[in-house]
Amino acid sequence: MSAKIETIFSGPALRVNEALDHLPKIYNVYFIASISTIAGMMFGFDISSMSAFIGTDSYLNYFHSPSSTIQGFITSSMALGSFFGSIFSTFVSEPFGRRLSLLTCSFFWIVGAAIQSSSQNRAQLIIGRIISGVGIGFGSSVAPIYGSELAPRKIRGLIGGFFQFAVTLGILIMYFISYGLGKINGVASFRIAWALQIVPGLCLFLGCFIIPESPRWLAKQGKWEQAEFIVSKIQAHGNREDPEVLIEISEIKDQLLIEEAAKNVGYATLFRKKYIMRTFTAVFAQIWQQLTGMNVMMYYIVYIFQMAGKSGNANLVASSIQYVLNVVCTIPGLFVLDKIGRRPLLIGSALMMAAWQFGLAGILATYAVPWTDSPSDSVTIKIPKTHIPASNGAIACSYLFVCAYAFTWGVGIWVYCSEIWGDNRISQRGNAVSTAANWIMNFAIAMYTPSGFKNIDWRTYIIYGVFCVAMATHVFFGFPETRGKRLEEIGQMWDEKVPAWRSASWQPTVPLVSDAELARKLSVEHNEEKMFEEDSNTDDERR
Repeated sequence: MSAKIETIFSGPALRVNEALDHLPKIYNVYFIASISTIAGMMFGFDISSMSAFIGTDSYLNYFHSPSSTIQGFITSSMALGSFFGSIFSTFVSEPFGRRLSLLTCSFFWIVGAAIQSSSQNRAQLIIGRIISGVGIGFGSSVAPIYGSELAPRKIRGLIGGFFQFAVTLGILIMYFISYGLGKINGVASFRIAWALQIVPGLCLFLGCFIIPESPRWLAKQGKWEQAEFIVSKIQAHGNREDPEVLIEISEIKDQLLIEEAAKNVGYATLFRKKYIMRTFTAVFAQIWQQLTGMNVMMYYIVYIFQMAGKSGNANLVASSIQYVLNVVCTIPGLFVLDKIGRRPLLIGSALMMAAWQFGLAGILATYAVPWTDSPSDSVTIKIPKTHIPASNGAIACSYLFVCAYAFTWGVGIWVYCSEIWGDNRISQRGNAVSTAANWIMNFAIAMYTPSGFKNIDWRTYIIYGVFCVAMATHVFFGFPETRGKRLEEIGQMWDEKVPAWRSASWQPTVPLVSDAELARKLSVEHNEEKMFEEDSNTDDERR
């Protein structure tokens, strides 16, 4: 079905991309990544713009103090839209290219933000958030792929982590904007904040006109000259004879041959005996990322600090510190994954997150008292002002949890899920399935958490702490190490059923050709092709 769609729209797709190429292009890979990952920044904007206002009087009065169930659905409706957006993104990304998908992302985001900012009731707010979510679904599915297809191999992990960094940066920027606008008395506070979400949408829309198309997508359309030009501009300042350029073009050719062979590979293939453990691992990697409880700390940070006894400006300032820590701790995560490895970081941080969740639950269980006149239906307990050290301890546990998450599970899972398949024939469909699992869990957790706070208060953190212990156990026994391994080596590991705890020291039975040897071979072949073309041209002239 997908192949038929691509064939039908091949001509229109190329015309659309030609229309996007009228303006000069910027080929700096960091600039390109900063534009494409605005899609991640939008997700961060959404988190902050909701979490900053759900505890304010203007929001509660205008939307008639939503119950815990209704507030859960308002918050989670964005993730619901993202689930569907991520599924449908392939029907735009494959036939029409990555840039048009990013333009689609910006379109839905802008429309959704406009609807939210003009909301007259809960239903309109929910509809606006669902539409914005569709845009985020497109962006979260396409932006990481686009970055990996353009980035030089040596920094592909770094560029891949830009998406998560953009999410954390968006959370921080929008939170401070919302903090300032929160000083406005009345509905203008949240209306202006939600309207300002249009700005990153416009930046992404305009940015798509000055960044190049994915060379892999162009090669798939038969535009090899243009694909080679873009690769050479990004990786070697236009030098098409550079070894890295030759290797990259060779890999693109190999990739297209694999995709040609994979046309009959469907989603059912993921669940065959050969691939089912890879599918299980990738899907659970995304599920566990959500079950850490991080989105509880992000979406409902105001509720958490209300339980800790903070209110008004004190609550907002304490929340902003958490968002700053989230950004700061994400930065080393972009580098440390390739230094230490995936498994040690994921296991160690999961156990640390469990400790801070249990610590937060213990403090609230010991010092919190019932809060009968709480302004929120979801917050039923708080630590009284007579126990300030306990309040500070609860906030410290929240801060330490975010630090443990940000540089490991936050950045690492997106990188890990792109590496784990070991077979390009199934990676695209596999990533779609695992990303969909992430969004549906995001929806479930955002939906459940307010009711959880209302009904079992501090015990909610016990549940997430247990999940963190479970995920550490699963990583130890079921997540093989992928650091420093090529795609073919990862595939060999799965085929040989190497135990996960031995995967870091495992070596392939059939050594692969080194990059230097491959570059020399490709350079010779490229020169031979050029000599053949020159001889052919000379013969033509003689005739």
